[in-house]
Amino acid sequence: MAHSCDAILFDLDGVLVDSEAVVRRQWKRWAEDRGIPFEEVEAVQTGRPAVEVIEEVAPHLDPETEIERLGDERATDGLEAFDGAKALLNRLPRDRWAIATSGRRRTATARMAHVGLPEPEVFVTADDVERGKPAPEPYQQAATGLGIDPGRCVVLEDAPAGVASARRAGATVLGVATSQPPDALAAATAVIPHVKALDVRAGDAGLRVDWQHEEEA
Repeated sequence: MAHSCDAILFDLDGVLVDSEAVVRRQWKRWAEDRGIPFEEVEAVQTGRPAVEVIEEVAPHLDPETEIERLGDERATDGLEAFDGAKALLNRLPRDRWAIATSGRRRTATARMAHVGLPEPEVFVTADDVERGKPAPEPYQQAATGLGIDPGRCVVLEDAPAGVASARRAGATVLGVATSQPPDALAAATAVIPHVKALDVRAGDAGLRVDWQHEEEA
């Protein structure tokens, strides 16, 4: 499969950085400390800002206070870049890609530095938006920062909330099945197993994005 676009917008965790073990460990410890069934947290936390997760599963608690109880969001033990992520970012022109993450800026920058990924010129975090994913604002803001219409962007997302955000922004979405089964990403245009399944070529007319479907990789 192939698609022409002007830019690629990436989610961070689950797409470029494998942070699942770190995030799961932190949320599980927090849920146990607060007497909240971890299953309730697990069902809603993927791809969403931590503040919004806390507001949903524990509306009686102050979310900003609970963020501190959640633990050091900058923890890096066990973090790894997904195979092919760094090579892909280094191949892309700097004005043709951005990141829109539900994490806070201090968390995102610490994780990227730890795994050796370059920081983008346009970097949208939970600190920059009023409404996080699944609202369209993160990807709208990322596209605007690049000066490109969201409809001319391809988004890579591993979470249903992120897929919904990108679609509402008007972008083409590739689901990345690293943290969720492919069926959970069915709203995406297509589903790939990981970023290494992409082949991106830059030319005068923009970017050509080729990919293998999940079942083909």
